[in-house]
Amino acid sequence: MMKTALSFVLACGLLSGFTGRSSLFLPKGEIQDGLPGAFPRELVQFEPAGKAPVFAGTGIDTWDEKIRERGYILREGSTWHLWYTGYRNEKNAVLHLGYATSPDGIRWTRYAQNPVHDQGWVEDMCVVKSGNTYYMFAEGKDDIAQLLTSTDRVRWTEKGPLDIRYRDGKPLSEGPRGTPAVWKEGNTWYLFYERRDEAIWVATSRDLSTWTNVQDEPVLKAGPEPYDRYGVAMNQVIKHKGLYYGYYHATAFSDWREWSTNVAVSKDLIHWTKYERNPIIGDDKSSGILVHDGTRYRMYTMHPAVYLFYPKP
Repeated sequence: MMKTALSFVLACGLLSGFTGRSSLFLPKGEIQDGLPGAFPRELVQFEPAGKAPVFAGTGIDTWDEKIRERGYILREGSTWHLWYTGYRNEKNAVLHLGYATSPDGIRWTRYAQNPVHDQGWVEDMCVVKSGNTYYMFAEGKDDIAQLLTSTDRVRWTEKGPLDIRYRDGKPLSEGPRGTPAVWKEGNTWYLFYERRDEAIWVATSRDLSTWTNVQDEPVLKAGPEPYDRYGVAMNQVIKHKGLYYGYYHATAFSDWREWSTNVAVSKDLIHWTKYERNPIIGDDKSSGILVHDGTRYRMYTMHPAVYLFYPKP
């Protein structure tokens, strides 16, 4: 969601210096006692590849003069694919969807016919490939999660807003439901979403038509630690050695002026324990996602430009 203080509230970035102890969403000690080494070094300790971003807005008068919020990267074979949100640096700018490719995840080439989708508002996207179809879960206007599909990564078809329901089947109350992050396991899709960045909920679906809350209480809340006291939103879920890792952005500021990249672990996608040394990346960089390069995981932070981080040796 992450809007600005000028339009709604804009945010990116870090909370340098905040560490704090984690708040546990399992009975005390369950993760630590039952999952020794639950936060392996290669998933939580990173160093920058350089000072400059590997991808950013053009900085000139183009539709993607600036980029913002969560872009998404998939690596398929020898090609890396990046989807991003571009906009002009002007009041009431409309956000559109861009696409770029790379042979190494470092040198990126914008698609010549960008933007690839300019019929509607698209930001904070998450892309999942299932079969021969790419499913893009993204925020639309007013922070309402939506679905788009493609078979070629370039031409996208809008499928409309996500129909999210409470556990009893009643429609979710009016208001934002944004930053959709999706994990698919078997025939079940798991949707993580936030409402005003106050907390994270999870809903499931088998048909991508109706999503039902697993529980009506959040699965991850803001605070009480300083670094995530005023906002949280899930960016990505991965599975590593039998455990789930949720990478989320968070802010320590009530005006949302700065955000950081953080991680939590879970056995079941519902009960999460935050890493006690969060944030894992600060310095005004957020919306982090992991991409495996065939040898190791890389961390990319996507807002306000794309920065690359490698695991610390």
